[in-house]
Amino acid sequence: MSKSLKITLSYFLFLIGSFILKAQEKQPIKQLLPVIEKKYNVSFSYADNTIKNVTVNLILDDLSLNEILDAIEIQTELQFNNLDDTYITITKKPTVEKFKFHQLEEVVVNNYLTSGIHKNNNGSITLKPEQFGILPGLTEPDVLHSIQALPGIVSVDETVSNINVRGGTHDQNLILYDGIRMYQSGHFFGLISAFNPRLTKEVSIIKNGSSAKYGESISGIVDMKMDDEINEEEYGLGVNLINIDGYAIIPFNEKTAIQIAARRSITDAINTPTYDQYFKRIFQDSDLTNANDASISKNESFYFYDTSLKFLYDLTEKDNIRINFLNVYNKLNYEEESTVNSETEASESQLKQQNLALGITYNRTWNEDFTTSAQAYFTKYDLDATNYDILNNQRLIQENKVIEGGFKLDANYNFSPTFSLNSGINFSEVGISNFEDVNNPVFQSYIKYVLHTIAAYSEGTYESENKNTLIKLGLRHNYFRKFDKHLLEPRLHISQLVFNHFRVDVSAELKSQSSSQIIDLQNDFLGIEKRRWVLANNTTIPIQQSKQASIGFRYHKNKLLMSLETYAKKVDGITTRSQGFQNQYQFVNDIGNYEIYGIDMLINKRFNNFSTWLSYSFSENNYTFNNLNSGNKFPNNFDITHRISFAGTYQWKGLKTALGLNWRSGKPYTKPDSVDGDVITYQEPNSSRLDDYLRLDFSSTYQFNLGKHQGKVGLSLWNVLDNKNVLNAYFTAEDDMISTVENYSLGITPNLSFSVVF
Repeated sequence: MSKSLKITLSYFLFLIGSFILKAQEKQPIKQLLPVIEKKYNVSFSYADNTIKNVTVNLILDDLSLNEILDAIEIQTELQFNNLDDTYITITKKPTVEKFKFHQLEEVVVNNYLTSGIHKNNNGSITLKPEQFGILPGLTEPDVLHSIQALPGIVSVDETVSNINVRGGTHDQNLILYDGIRMYQSGHFFGLISAFNPRLTKEVSIIKNGSSAKYGESISGIVDMKMDDEINEEEYGLGVNLINIDGYAIIPFNEKTAIQIAARRSITDAINTPTYDQYFKRIFQDSDLTNANDASISKNESFYFYDTSLKFLYDLTEKDNIRINFLNVYNKLNYEEESTVNSETEASESQLKQQNLALGITYNRTWNEDFTTSAQAYFTKYDLDATNYDILNNQRLIQENKVIEGGFKLDANYNFSPTFSLNSGINFSEVGISNFEDVNNPVFQSYIKYVLHTIAAYSEGTYESENKNTLIKLGLRHNYFRKFDKHLLEPRLHISQLVFNHFRVDVSAELKSQSSSQIIDLQNDFLGIEKRRWVLANNTTIPIQQSKQASIGFRYHKNKLLMSLETYAKKVDGITTRSQGFQNQYQFVNDIGNYEIYGIDMLINKRFNNFSTWLSYSFSENNYTFNNLNSGNKFPNNFDITHRISFAGTYQWKGLKTALGLNWRSGKPYTKPDSVDGDVITYQEPNSSRLDDYLRLDFSSTYQFNLGKHQGKVGLSLWNVLDNKNVLNAYFTAEDDMISTVENYSLGITPNLSFSVVF
């Protein structure tokens, strides 16, 4: 069959999924592009407005990639530009009357580890859930689990609520949802990401050299953005062994649309093998499972849900309004029975965790070179626990609340095709309260602090026309009104192509944050979510400040990527209570710092349908506290010296499979030296290490057609070898006897999923 005849036939037919050929009406190109990407192992980059409302008729079976692109160009006003053998940009065809210029984010490495993950020229890594391929142990693009596949990012306890970016604690990360800070990141108290990926357009992950617009973070940044365009109508449903979910994209007309997504656990209705493993992992060593001999805990009920909504309204071609809403909720109830004076008494303890977020954004495009954005936002975090101790006739109520409101104004101006300026100002008010109420003995405490912050920033970006050079230089000024304190934070990122396919990246930054999480007692909040948010008071809890510098080298050619990045980072103003000590320093208050030096390495090779990678991270992370350990350094609680990840993914038509091995050296802990009654004398702090951690994960998905709709089934196995990894160890004493308490990782954990898109 001739090429011209194939193209002619393609006008009337197209392939849905991977196997069935069926005559259809015109299909939005937005739905077709991911199919082409998967079938031909390429990736497209484009501005959303470029493909908005563009439809085509195509059959993919017998056409080559070039023939498909030719057919689309004939049917539409689109133009394809090949940057290399796998990366293609899409623009509008120029006309005699007008040529519209689109400045696209330059992608240096496409399909980084797997499809849907990209390494950008500006130093960030972008994850696009709708293009997501597959990672070992995951069948769905769980954002906070996915980023742990990147070198330099790890969770020492396997949760998404304790992610350590280059040695930092989780509260030192900035997690944004459409520009709004989130104070809760996990469902099931950290085993599942709290953010539904169904409506997430893209996620930016930054480890160093962050833009000056980002504040309140001294470690990593996870910036999630929802889809900002009015698109075609779409619906989806999904279910797995933990939750059910659904979403809808509903355009009312060309100017108005709504996006809705909801997810709810099935754990309070159905007992699944996945829930059993999650329950054992997250509730071990908590009040729920640590009932004494005279007490019986039973009838636990746990569930979670999240709902997100985005309203889109285009006032004019240059003005639009976006309204975002998110509600994340977890609740645990359990009954406790005890026999007191020959009578059985029962009570119900509970734990609730919730994060609400609301934002209203007004965007204006003044011309092709100048845009502005104004956002007013509100976010509220609430952690409540009621704990009954029947034997001691005691009831303990604990609450931790965070309320933040603010306003952001941002402006971008393109002085030329190579130089742009981004400037803005932020106002925020954060109030954090902690409440405790005990009935026996009677005790009540309520502490609340409020802090106002004003920040201004400006950042210039130069990128040469040939994309070989990028220089980003910014400055942020923070003013904390309560302390009359000014902090200047310069930011720098340079990316330079020095030889063909060889690039050097240099990043440096100073950052600060005024809020943090601490642990007062290990059994607070039922011993499950024991961390509470607090505000800096400029005395016992200072404003934390970090400085970091890194230099990296990358070689990228013929689908082979080799990268090496070395970094140094120091964080001042940390407190002992923010680090979770369970040794001689558990009840000691002191201020200090940590310093970390490390190397992140990655080798990633992609073939036609196969991608494999080997990553290695080395770091040395040490504390220095003013009054502890004679002022000498000792290992950080989150010091993981060595970490290796080896994985591979395979894709054939609608089938995707991934297998990955994770190994890391054990985290530090402190052994006891002697005991006197219930008082333990310890060895040198963090002078011992847990056994090495080893985990093998597997996952597979299959995409198929359900009539006119697209379905997908998935299977994942976490910890295939069922290794009994020790995540934490500490010691208790009573009557001159020392007991060892060990917390273990998830055992072999299966999950099944099914989803359909209408």
